[in-house]
Amino acid sequence: MDWKVFGATFAALFVAELGDKTQLAAITMTGKTGKPVAVFLGAVLAMALVTLIGVLVGEGLTKLIPTEYLEKGAAALFVLIGVLMWFEVL
Repeated sequence: MDWKVFGATFAALFVAELGDKTQLAAITMTGKTGKPVAVFLGAVLAMALVTLIGVLVGEGLTKLIPTEYLEKGAAALFVLIGVLMWFEVL
């Protein structure tokens, strides 16, 4: 285990997720359902699965595409999704 990579990943994702739409969705779901444990477990499982997919896809993509291009592509997709959400297409 590379604890330096672990720590850097944890810190980056923890800060990035604070106030993110995932956290806001969890707050909303808890408020609607009144079931914080079920919401917590559902959110943890969903985030773990999404992260697993990201890690596996990222591992494969970095063998085919330089990291520089992946970062720029991810940024462009992030902006595109934001614009689509703004106009309520998503």
